[in-house]
Amino acid sequence: MKFQPEPAHAHTITAYGPGWIALGAERIGQSLILQAGQPWTPWGVNSFEALDAAAFAGLAEKGPELVIFGSGQRLRFPKPAWIRPLVEKRIGLETMDTPAACRTFLHLGEEKTVVGYVRRSRNATDVVPE
Repeated sequence: MKFQPEPAHAHTITAYGPGWIALGAERIGQSLILQAGQPWTPWGVNSFEALDAAAFAGLAEKGPELVIFGSGQRLRFPKPAWIRPLVEKRIGLETMDTPAACRTFLHLGEEKTVVGYVRRSRNATDVVPE
């Protein structure tokens, strides 16, 4: 008996490390967007400093109930001005380091309309992203 759902674009995070995550056998070393039922897409934000309200507005347009924001190898909170688009649409935001975001997405990703965002560090060998 199998207890795991098999939607067309189920995201199974099988491993992660500094600057990368693995979805099944595919190792991804860039910032990405994970949404239940959708293929993963690049986020286009290459550093924490590159974040702004427009980056979060793009997330809000996807209509999630919750955004899981992985800030890299250490916990960093987005500025309040950046997350205004989420607040205005009453979308929840959980900020955590990327390893915690990966674990959380695995538990919540198929149960609710969740969008998970994982930010990579600039260099895959960085222990603490800039």
